[in-house]
Amino acid sequence: MTSVAGPDSIDDLLGRVHVVALPMHVRFRGVTKREVALVEGPAGWGEFGAFPEYPDPEAVHWLRSALEMGWRGPPAPRRRRVAVNATVPAVAAGEVAGVLERFPGCTTVKVKVAEEGQELVDDVARVAAILQARPGARVRVDANGGWAVAEAAHAIRVLDQAVRAADASRAPGTGPVPLDGPGLEYVEQPCATVEELVALRARLERDGVLVDVAADESIRRAEDPLRVVRAGGADRAVVKVAPLGGPRRLLAVAAEVGVPVTVSSALDSAVGVAAGVATAAALPGGDDEVPAAGLGTGGFFIEDVLDPGAFALVDGHLPVTAVAPDPARLDGLRARGGRRDWWHQRIRRCWELL
Repeated sequence: MTSVAGPDSIDDLLGRVHVVALPMHVRFRGVTKREVALVEGPAGWGEFGAFPEYPDPEAVHWLRSALEMGWRGPPAPRRRRVAVNATVPAVAAGEVAGVLERFPGCTTVKVKVAEEGQELVDDVARVAAILQARPGARVRVDANGGWAVAEAAHAIRVLDQAVRAADASRAPGTGPVPLDGPGLEYVEQPCATVEELVALRARLERDGVLVDVAADESIRRAEDPLRVVRAGGADRAVVKVAPLGGPRRLLAVAAEVGVPVTVSSALDSAVGVAAGVATAAALPGGDDEVPAAGLGTGGFFIEDVLDPGAFALVDGHLPVTAVAPDPARLDGLRARGGRRDWWHQRIRRCWELL
């Protein structure tokens, strides 16, 4: 093990690990239960929740983050609470209002688009349903790299017009669309590669579509997280604590990247979300200069490791506070069968890569 702050041995670490499986209201990233390994350290709790398909060299960054939170604690905050966005999965339009009820007070909404098996008309309907339920909300869309360049350029124009339309229930193309109102705040990872993002930004500018492009996977899953911005492929950066290796590494990337950053979560438990909130609270600038964070994903869980209300959205914000799982919930949500051993074996392998 390198100079990463943490326990003296792998046995000490594994003795502090609690593997939990959190049931979800809706399918997200193809799962209805989210498994994470929570680690109790001397400075607090950390979370190791790299998705099962991620290889060990990528997952090791998530372990670094868990150790940093458990043995160093969060960075010093600049604010006491952090604004967050609501997140709407690729559900049918009729389900949108129910999803938004789990995000009280959020005036920014991120919606998943470009879902496999769906069409652009489904995305437009979902965006329209958001604006019907939350008039005046700022809307972000996240394609998870699902579009090619030409497809993305068309979809972004249509979705931007859907947001700009005074009557959000009217589909684009059925009448005049006023373009003087605010459109999409940004589109997140519309294409998969840096080269495609560069080409898309040039095309949007040429077409007069004034929508920011934000990079997510091109930052958190890249050997050089700054490459996409330096290449001209992004106006904004979506950054996640665990994939980048911890709060302080995220703050370093944010300081170097030179574009606005949105701190987001990776379908974390309350422990992981608290690390994201603490990191967003440490970003420089005034509160109105820090974009709403994508940290409201706790609304997807039927059960979490904290009692309801202990770390809850209030007026669209999450508090900057240390969290500690409830022992009874840790026991009740404990992963069953061989899943605990699977996570222990994975932690052992990642430990060797630190």
